[in-house]
Amino acid sequence: MNKNSFVHRLTKVLIDIMFFGGIICCAALPFIMSPLSEFLGYERDTVALNTIVLTLSGLCALFILWQLKAMFRTLLGGDPFTPQNTSCFRRCAMAGFLIALIYIVKIVLRFTVASAVIAVIFALLGLFSLTLKDVFKQAVAYKEENEWTV
Repeated sequence: MNKNSFVHRLTKVLIDIMFFGGIICCAALPFIMSPLSEFLGYERDTVALNTIVLTLSGLCALFILWQLKAMFRTLLGGDPFTPQNTSCFRRCAMAGFLIALIYIVKIVLRFTVASAVIAVIFALLGLFSLTLKDVFKQAVAYKEENEWTV
């Protein structure tokens, strides 16, 4: 099954754009947070906390995008049901849970509704990724069994 659809190629390009844009954002974050916080009228004592939270969660998001790039290589190569993709989903789940944990700590230190929503979304992402990991693991087992049958 080596059918590379327009949607697959478009998604890969969007993931690449988000990945490289994310690198730029994470690198620029320490330099732009103070002026941005001042412009938006945030309290001065929140700048350090927000910078740390955004940097750590941004790095985790970059890791998730890196894993997605690896999975798209196998998809576009025509063989998405590989043990490597199962591992990628597991690593995505762990990164999603880590982002949720980062925002839970932020909620404890300084509650915002957005932080609560982000924590819930990334916890769900982690659970969804673990579910997909199990689906792909089963598909890999079926594929290997089918290859032995032929």
